[in-house]
Amino acid sequence: MENTTTTYEKIGGDTTVAKLCARFYELMDTVTHFKELRAMHPESLEGSREKLYMFLSGWLGGPDLFVEKFGHPRLRSRHTPFAIGTMERDQWVACMVLAMEDVGIDADIRKVLLNNFFNTADFMRNKEG
Repeated sequence: MENTTTTYEKIGGDTTVAKLCARFYELMDTVTHFKELRAMHPESLEGSREKLYMFLSGWLGGPDLFVEKFGHPRLRSRHTPFAIGTMERDQWVACMVLAMEDVGIDADIRKVLLNNFFNTADFMRNKEG
């Protein structure tokens, strides 16, 4: 078997994933451009940040923390209570792009992640517009 380096390892592992999630929610909470996205979340973002951190850990090739605690992510099903359209998708992706830049993820890796994040966020859409 080939020894391959995961994206999780390439970006700096647990430390970077934690910083990415913290920065993502900090931006969501403070940048007015993301106000509609922020309104979809509870007053305290701590639980959301922790779940994103656990999910991204496994999604990026690190420890599968979310699955260990909650089972299969079932992303679309877990997001059905929220009206997610193009605006919400675009705000989520834009917030993640800024967070990736701010924590210093390499530009080539950001490009690949952006594509993957966009596709996943687009899959979450459940309303027109």
